[in-house]
Formats: sequence, structure tokens, C-alpha cells
Amino acid sequence: MEKQERIIGYWLCPAEPARSRFAELIGNLATQFEAPVFEPHVTIYVTNAEQENPRAVLEEVLRLRQPFRLMVAGLDYSAKFTKTLYVQFAPNPELAQLSEDLRRASVSRNDYELNPHLSLIYKEMDEEMKRRLANSITLPFTEVTFDGVKAIISPAEIKKREDVETWRVVAEQKLAR
Repeated sequence: MEKQERIIGYWLCPAEPARSRFAELIGNLATQFEAPVFEPHVTIYVTNAEQENPRAVLEEVLRLRQPFRLMVAGLDYSAKFTKTLYVQFAPNPELAQLSEDLRRASVSRNDYELNPHLSLIYKEMDEEMKRRLANSITLPFTEVTFDGVKAIISPAEIKKREDVETWRVVAEQKLAR
């Protein structure tokens, strides 16, 4: 059997109270649709796991970085498994710089295209159901503060529940206040 390629995903993680609200929403949707439960996050960079030292990368890149505040642009859905239903955030120049700094500090420098969003469910479902879900959810905030970054190891291809359930945190760091 061929060994599957592994990646390191760098996640921006929301602060309270948004973290709990997103986790509750993700948990409720996962229960309702028999989907995987996962930690609320915005992926800010992805690279090959081979020879990557995520702890060193986070220490180098996050030194003196403050928490981020991202503006909610809306709820949306797509045909992509990892963007079934998600909260889209407005572009943010400081976040784009962080993504670029992670790229520069990584061993394998991928051309990652930052699109700040926070997924609420990973599940194959028809467009009508995704539309109804998107229309049924009202977020209690228009801005979200993010105060931590985690490095996650995972399969390169995320196409089913079992792929999500293999995710493991390999490094994490809080942002300076």
C-alpha cells in the first residue's frame, strides 16, 4: 500500500466567546448530519509535512504578533468537501502577511492562496440542503478575534470523515496580548 502524503496545516483559532459558539454550531451540525466534529479554525497556510518543524516555524513567525480581528463577510457553501458550509471573512492585510511569513519560514514553500473562512461542517450534501442551512444560521457577531495558531498534521487529501478524524495538533502558540 502506498503511503499517503501528509501535510501541515497552520490554523488561526478563534478566541472566546466565538470559539465556544463555533464549536457548539459545528457539534450540532455534526450530530444532525452524522459528520465529523473538528475544532473551529481558519487555515492560513498549508505545506508538506516532510522535514517541517512546525514548533520552530511558529516560534519564529509569531513572536510579538497580536491577536487578529477578522470581519465576517457572510455565510456561504460550496461543492468542496472542506468548504461544505462556512463563514467567509473579509480579506485582511495583516493576516495575508502572516500567511506569507509562514510560507517563508517553511521548508517547503507552497503557493498557498489564503481565503479566510471557517468551516462549519464537512459533509457531502445536495445544494438545496446547503442553501437552507446557510439561510437558517445567524451569527451573533460581525467580527471575530483570533488569539492562537496551531499546526495540524493531516493527510494531503481531505475527502471524507475519516480523513478529518486523523487530524492531530503537533504545535500551538498563543498570540501576544
